[in-house]
Amino acid sequence: MNERQYFFKRLDENSADVIRELFIGVFTKEPWNDDWSDENQLKLYIHDLIGQNNSLTFGLYDGSELVGVSMGHIKHWYTGTEYFIDELCINTSKQGRGIGKLFVCEIEKTCKKLGLTHIFLLTDNNVPAYEFYKKCGFYELKSNSAFAKKL
Repeated sequence: MNERQYFFKRLDENSADVIRELFIGVFTKEPWNDDWSDENQLKLYIHDLIGQNNSLTFGLYDGSELVGVSMGHIKHWYTGTEYFIDELCINTSKQGRGIGKLFVCEIEKTCKKLGLTHIFLLTDNNVPAYEFYKKCGFYELKSNSAFAKKL
């Protein structure tokens, strides 16, 4: 990676605190406005994403500052083994500078080295991330639908 002083690395639960800090800084603001005021719920959520046997988490650093994180898991599927990204974010103040594209490219290279065949993710279609992923070469699966039911 030759852009500025950015460096990419795989993360684990030892990085949970800094991941939570970045996560809150991004997802509690526009356009997401998620309410992560329950600290225990947030800790459990981050642990669910980075603390499992099949978790795969990457970080992008600007010097010593974590500016990007991708949290997901490896999923074995009949078409090959894929990286299912549950959460990906770039520090809000760093967005729009090509850092996200750089991060996705590093994720792709690393996944290929790990023998993974696909990257899968979900996002809302009415947020800037939707267009970002399309620009990064992701395509929308028209034959799939996401479902939810409030209990």
